[in-house]
Amino acid sequence: MLRKIIHIDMDAFFASVEQRDNPELRGKPVAVGHSSKRGVVAAASYEARKYGVHSAMPSVQASRLCPHLIFVPGRMHIYKEVSKQVHEIFREYTDLIEPLSIDEAFLDVTENNKEIPLGVTIAREIKEKIKEQLQLTASAGVSYNKFLAKIASDIRKPDGLCTIHPEQALDFISDLPIESFWGVGPVTAKKMHRLGIHTGLDLRETSLQTLIRHFGKSGQLYYDFSRGVDLRPVESERVRKSVGCENTLEKDLKRKSSFIIELYHVATELVVRLEKSEFRGNTLTLKIKFNDFSQVTRSQTLEHPIYKLKEILALAKKLFQTIEEKRPIRLIGLSVSNPVQQKEEQGEVWEQLSFDFSDWD
Repeated sequence: MLRKIIHIDMDAFFASVEQRDNPELRGKPVAVGHSSKRGVVAAASYEARKYGVHSAMPSVQASRLCPHLIFVPGRMHIYKEVSKQVHEIFREYTDLIEPLSIDEAFLDVTENNKEIPLGVTIAREIKEKIKEQLQLTASAGVSYNKFLAKIASDIRKPDGLCTIHPEQALDFISDLPIESFWGVGPVTAKKMHRLGIHTGLDLRETSLQTLIRHFGKSGQLYYDFSRGVDLRPVESERVRKSVGCENTLEKDLKRKSSFIIELYHVATELVVRLEKSEFRGNTLTLKIKFNDFSQVTRSQTLEHPIYKLKEILALAKKLFQTIEEKRPIRLIGLSVSNPVQQKEEQGEVWEQLSFDFSDWD
């Protein structure tokens, strides 16, 4: 039996919440974040996106693209509360909910609480309830697997609803740009272009052996996607794979002594998060982002769990010594992964110490 999968994606979530709560912002280009030289856009309204403004963009660049852009500080506690309200609407229909982030989720409604036969009917009802109860819009995609449902939700944004039926899937995938495929980022896309792969049809005509040779295990996934196959279930609970924290610095660090001080603060916070989550892992990863926004990571795995401040700090210093670049540093991150004991939690999490949520919208 084919599944009925819905992907719900809140439209410009953070910015839309701000426009909802402040009528003076409605219809205007809004960016959630800080307008300072070191600020980053966490989310942009659709009015701002028309000028090329998008999340993770430096605020200075966003202001150049849209001189009348309005910056508003983020309110994560409000966004979390609204997200909770959205999920309460989801649970009216199904308990099989897989959150991807604070503003999007998969729902398996094959067997639903209201015994509604069509997934598109449920998607339409959810959209209507979100609009009526929360005064926000969401886009929805409906299909028989997660890959196609997610793509469908992007087609008619904002406030869109799209269904991809099984008999339409192969034709639809054939015309799909390779950049739209799940897991194909800019680097992978360039690699595929060099292989002559530009569309879903090109991908389907590429042998499995070639894809695995160039993309490893992901090659099998791309091979299946090009044929409309995605057997991954909607998972309402996931295993936490890591615990981490990172800090975007107010000023670029140029001296090693300053770096060690900031590293100590991040390591201390990491220990607190490890204790709070009762997480134990064997791998420590150091993440460094430079002033040009390029970044590097270094990891080391030990035979025993890593959770003590003294050991984390010493290992992090050791990893830092392996980084040859001497450019000014704007962000420091640490995470512990490779869990000793599998524990049911909400996915892999990096939590910002600074108010920077460029990864969430």
